[in-house]
Formats: sequence, structure tokens, C-alpha cells
Amino acid sequence: MRRAALVCIICTLAGCAGNADRFLINTPAAATPIAVPVATIEVRDVSLPAYAAAIEISQEEQGGALRNIRTSLWADEPVRGVTAALARSLDNATSATVAAEPWPLSEPADALLDVRVERMLARADGSFDFSGQYAISAPDGAVRERLQRFDIRIPAAQPGASGVAAASGAAIAALATEIARTLAR
Repeated sequence: MRRAALVCIICTLAGCAGNADRFLINTPAAATPIAVPVATIEVRDVSLPAYAAAIEISQEEQGGALRNIRTSLWADEPVRGVTAALARSLDNATSATVAAEPWPLSEPADALLDVRVERMLARADGSFDFSGQYAISAPDGAVRERLQRFDIRIPAAQPGASGVAAASGAAIAALATEIARTLAR
């Protein structure tokens, strides 16, 4: 009898997960592409903190605790989604052809981009923090190698999961523009 009740509870909980709202990370298009001295860029898988790498969308509460937004999930696995959004945004923001790893062409990319996010967080005050560091490397010396910190803070357009998703996209686009400017120097 207990097993039957336990199976019913598990099935009910599993069914609830299928009804969650799922959100994509959409990045706004860049205004004008920036000319960079490389033709191709490979974006390595973006490193995210554990809370940002989880499929559940979370935000900070007034006391500082991070809580999942009820019945809201990312539409894609977060590392893959953030990496793809950054590659797409950088492709739009520069004159280079950009793709996420694994590099799909037989010739290696001219430059490699490695991003390590320290904070990707919807704050209780309505802002969105996106910070960490990125490394640009060039195996053949096509550009000067760099290690650069970034700290992007933008207002969330609206509360809840849709606001977090929109702010994530805007922050990733801002990072792509920052990286494009760095490459152009």
C-alpha cells in the first residue's frame, strides 16, 4: 500500500515538471558590426556558477537567498544556451564568423574565446548582475592574447522568469559588444 502511494506521489510530481514554463535566452541584435582583425572565432563552453547552470531559473530574494522561480525552467541546458547566445551575439557584433565549440570547420579558428562567469544573477533590487572574466587566445598570433574582467549590471525590464530571461539576453549581448571592442583594439 505504501509503495502504491509513493508511486502515485512520484508520478504526480513528475507530471508537474512537464507543465513548467520554459524560457529561451534571446539576445538583441547588435547595431553595427565592429571590424575585428580575425576571420573566425571559436567560443568555448561558458563556465557558469552552479545556480546559473541549473535548469531552474532562480532569482535573489530580499534576504539574499537564491530561490527558484516556481514552474519556470530554461528551455535549453544553461551552459549550452549561454554559449550559443554568446556565439550568436558575437557573430552579429563583429565582422568575424563565430561558432560555439566544437569548431565545425577543418581549419582551426583564428581566435578562441573562453568565458568564466562568476555571477549571473537577478537581484532583489530589480537589477541583473553578469560578471566574470574572458580570455582571448590566438594559437597563430592573429590577435594579442588577453585576459579581461567584465562587470555588467543592467535593470531587469520586468519581474519574474521572463524578466530574468530578457535581462540574461541583454547582458550577453552587452558582453559580446565589449569583447568585440576588445578584439578591435
